[in-house]
Parts: sequence; C-alpha cells; structure tokens
Amino acid sequence: MRLTDFWERMDEVFGSVYAASWAHDFVLPPFGCTVMQAIARGEETRDIWRAVCASAEVPSILR
Repeated sequence: MRLTDFWERMDEVFGSVYAASWAHDFVLPPFGCTVMQAIARGEETRDIWRAVCASAEVPSILR
C-alpha cells in the first residue's frame, strides 16, 4: 500500500484533523509505537493499516 493510500484511508475513517492527531498519539500494540513512529522506522504501511483496523472500529469496506 502506498503512503498516500494509507493517509486517504486514515482521513476517511477519522477525518483529516483527527487522523493526524490519532497517528501522532495512539500507540499501536503490535508495534509498540505510534503510526508516525512506525512509518519513520520503515514499517510497511499495509501492516500499519492492519494494526489501525485492529485497534479502531474501521468499516469493513476500508480494511
């Protein structure tokens, strides 16, 4: 998954303002860090997205 696709999904699920806040503040259990930290570490965005889906109520159409 491209990074732009990831952010489009984040914006659709959380809204653009809250998506950025959530990505900076929420620690994803599988990674032990935030979305932003996982991206900076070079984790696959597909795996980050799956962790977001597992941690938040993401509509099945976006999974």
